[in-house]
Amino acid sequence: MIAGIIDICGAFGGITSPANQYNAKGMFENVKIRDIDREYLTMIGADPMGQSPLPEQHKILIPADWKDRVDKAIIEDGYPGGPWYYKGARSCMIWKVWHHAYPDAKWVIVRRRTADIVESCMKTGFMSAYDNEQDWIKWVHYHEDRFIEMIRAGLNVKIVWPERVVKGNYEQLAELIEWLGLSLKLSEIIKFIEPKIWKARKKSGMS
Repeated sequence: MIAGIIDICGAFGGITSPANQYNAKGMFENVKIRDIDREYLTMIGADPMGQSPLPEQHKILIPADWKDRVDKAIIEDGYPGGPWYYKGARSCMIWKVWHHAYPDAKWVIVRRRTADIVESCMKTGFMSAYDNEQDWIKWVHYHEDRFIEMIRAGLNVKIVWPERVVKGNYEQLAELIEWLGLSLKLSEIIKFIEPKIWKARKKSGMS
């Protein structure tokens, strides 16, 4: 959702993965850069899907050509100049690689309640590494540890809770879009997330 909103507000994402049975709006993940991510994770002995095994931080090496490959991918996708973004669920796992290549990048960390993440993982077909809640909780904690590392290392980070947007509170979202130097297109954003808002209201008993 947040990547889609950033796209709507004017950042360039290139050719991204299409909608599927798990996300009717699309994944907003650049296909070429995702492959670069997965190739690297495989090289260091981690799961290219970012599930299990997770990357061991002492095995993180800085590829000399990372920036060149990512820049090439964006340009091949028709990059017109201006702000561009990459949405990747695995990026925080190898944040040192990304930070070395793009030290001035802005990082958007999208948060959800642990219980909600675990429930989602248990229901999503391609999240198949674990079959019990405890292992998925550990998986969530691994990500949280990376977030703490990133903040302590001084990366330019903004934390966002999409649940607020789903409930109709756009204050944090407006701050995010301004921080990113983009244009807030609220009417388009509301249209983009309306089915999610409706679903949340139905569950809570709101009319």
